[in-house]
Amino acid sequence: MDVNNLKDVPAFITKDGSEIRELLAHRNSAIRNQSLAEARLPVGGSTQEHYHPKAEEIYYITAGVGRIRIEGESREVKAGDAIAIPTGQKHKLWNVGSETLKLLCCCAPAYEHNDTIITE
Repeated sequence: MDVNNLKDVPAFITKDGSEIRELLAHRNSAIRNQSLAEARLPVGGSTQEHYHPKAEEIYYITAGVGRIRIEGESREVKAGDAIAIPTGQKHKLWNVGSETLKLLCCCAPAYEHNDTIITE
């Protein structure tokens, strides 16, 4: 049985500049076809615009306020919002609030640096 607690998972920086803690993936569990991570963006921070040729993503905002752009369409997002990011769609996320923006990121297949193409 694999149970990982957020406080015990080390942070690392993804290719797009996000600080994430990978909760479950092939690197630390029996999970093979997806990954679940918590990402954090500091106040005023953003990711680099990018896309994933193989993975689709779901972002679920757990704290803070942000602005997301997917394929040129932008909108504000907040705690409780779930965001679908289909394979191959360029996306960027900004923290536009006054606290750390926190979100869960589910990737299928699992997140890999080599499946992240920076577009800016």
